[in-house]
Amino acid sequence: MTPAALAKLCLALPGAREEFPFGEEINVFKVSGKVFALGPLKAKPLRISLKCEPDLAVRLRAEHPAIVPGYHLNKQHWNTVELDGSLPDGFVREMIEDSYDLVVAGLPKREQEKLKWVALSQE
Repeated sequence: MTPAALAKLCLALPGAREEFPFGEEINVFKVSGKVFALGPLKAKPLRISLKCEPDLAVRLRAEHPAIVPGYHLNKQHWNTVELDGSLPDGFVREMIEDSYDLVVAGLPKREQEKLKWVALSQE
């Protein structure tokens, strides 16, 4: 997966925006002002940090060497995923969608309605 494809996946989600609050080297993807993905998309190796349910986060780390605790983030709720080719693009897309869903699920109902949100995992 290329950095452009990764950014396109994140920005395709309803209400998603890209910002650079930590400088131009860290791409931060937000929905309604809340972060759902971030990482240095110009860096090699390509990696991105994604929000994850705690039990699933631990299981994914155990099953996939390319998934580690979130770099400089709450390690209980965030994983950093190295896109080294060992994970299928569809799996990476699902992790991005799950991260987005976790963030949107925590937003007020009014914000969810503005986004016309239905959990992507339910579609």
